[in-house]
This record gives sequence, structure tokens and C-alpha cells, in this order.
Amino acid sequence: MTSTPPAVQVRDLQKSYGSVEAVRGVSFSIAAGETFALLGPNGAGKSTTIEILEGYRDRTGGEVSVLGVDPHHGDLAWKARLGIVLQTSGESGNITVTEQLRHFAGFYPNPRDVDEVIDAAGLRDKAKSRISKLSGGQRRRVDVALGIIGRPELLFLDEPTTGFDPEARHQFWDLIRSLKKEGTTILLTTHYLDEAAHLGDRAGIIAGGRLIDIGSIDEIGGADARVPLVRWRDGNGLVREERTSHPARIVADLTRSLNGAEPEELEVIRPSLEDVYLALVRGNQAEAVRNEGATSAATNVLTGTDVRA
Repeated sequence: MTSTPPAVQVRDLQKSYGSVEAVRGVSFSIAAGETFALLGPNGAGKSTTIEILEGYRDRTGGEVSVLGVDPHHGDLAWKARLGIVLQTSGESGNITVTEQLRHFAGFYPNPRDVDEVIDAAGLRDKAKSRISKLSGGQRRRVDVALGIIGRPELLFLDEPTTGFDPEARHQFWDLIRSLKKEGTTILLTTHYLDEAAHLGDRAGIIAGGRLIDIGSIDEIGGADARVPLVRWRDGNGLVREERTSHPARIVADLTRSLNGAEPEELEVIRPSLEDVYLALVRGNQAEAVRNEGATSAATNVLTGTDVRA
């Protein structure tokens, strides 16, 4: 019995712009039907990575396979298997939402029903409106609709819910879950960490051009990063806190010490994906600063420079 090959395979991906290394040895794979969140601060290298996977940018080194094809050699038939929702859109023309979707549907061999997509993207009330008259959030919905009209095997979502209000975001999440049930592979980039937590099966975090961690949403960062924090105000008015794998035990002991009364301002805080992400990124930044300082000191020793001068 043969296993299904990954939808995306990246090995030692590298991209340089002159002396600047934007991507440095990134490796990961995405299983068919998986929703994978690629996370990282601005300038970390994730957008460059995504553009290489989409076939829009050449790589300097490494191996890449997307739906079994090297994106550098992807033809029109390969591109028709992809759906792409870019971070910014140029769709601001004088045609209606329905007209635009029908036009794009004609590019694909097996497109979705246009009315079905309009409803799924929450655009029914704007179906006959010209795109140039839509708000920013409504245009973003058009972007998403255009990205899924071709019934893609692999969907790239780059900051898809920018400009969405909370209700629209949750409607969009329902849409993505329905696509996942159909077997669509999804590669998501987002600055909304709750979005990544709700939609992603796994996540990879890029910082400084390197992949600093990868794993399932519930495991990324390791067990130590997810130890709960118990916080309360003691009898002297001081805020106390303790990180523990057994928060219920700490709370019980506190309550017992207060003869059954609840401690003031008691909180049990379980680290979210955002907490874990921020800790990893800040730790990577601190390490980079230390390494830079060590390199500078070594250079001073070799050149005989007196750093005290």
C-alpha cells in the first residue's frame, strides 16, 4: 500500500537578494488535505517562501514540489489546480461581483457554481454591485471568492480576513472548514493567531529567514511553553503568580489556606498559540542579538580592535 505524497514538499529552501539572505534553509511538508499555518513577523521570509511555492519567485537553492511539480516549471494546467488569495488585491473594476466571478470561472476546467460561491463568501447582497463601489472588507470577500471559484486542490490564503469584522471572520472560518472537509489542502498566513489556532492542523514559525519551530497547533513550542500560570492577590495586596502543570492543586491549597474563601483576583491562564508564538519569536530575536555580539567581539579580537576605545 502506497502512502499519499505530500501536497507541498520543501527541502533546504534558500533565497538571497545580493548579500541578504531572505530565506535560509527552510524545510517542511504539507500533507494532502491539511491546513498548515505559516507564521512569522513582517520581514521574516514567509512571503518570499509563499511566492516561491506559488511560482511567482525563483529560489536561490533547495528543492520544492507543489502538487508534484516544481513551481519554477509549473504550466497553466498546474496553475489551474491552485487557488491564491493575495494579501492585496487589484480588483477594483467597473464590473459587478457576479460578472467578475463568471469571468474567472471560465478559466477553469471544473469551476464551482458562481451563485454557490457568492453565498459562501457572504456576497449575496452585493452580487449585482460594481466592485469599485465595495468597501475594503467586501472587496476582500471578492478576493476569497475568486480564490475558490476554480475548485483548487491547494489554496493559498495570505492574510485572508484583513478588513473583516468579527462576524465576517467567523463566517469565513466556516467556509474554510467546509473546503477542508472536501479535501482541499490549505496554506494559511495570518497575523491573527486565534485564526491560525482555529483553522490550522499544524503551524510553522519563520523568523530571520529560518524555520524556528514546526508542529501541531496544540504542541508547537513544546510542553514547557504551555504550562499554565496561576495568578492571585495575596492578603498583603501583592500580586503573586506561579507556573505549574497542576493549577487545580495550587488553587485548592490557596482556598484551604483561606478557610474556603476564594483568593482575590484569582486567574488560571493557559498559554494560547499567540503566547507561544511571541515567546518563540522574542527568544529567536534575543539569540540573534547575542550571536551578533559574539561575532562582533570575535572580529575585534582578530583585528586587534580595542572595543574600549
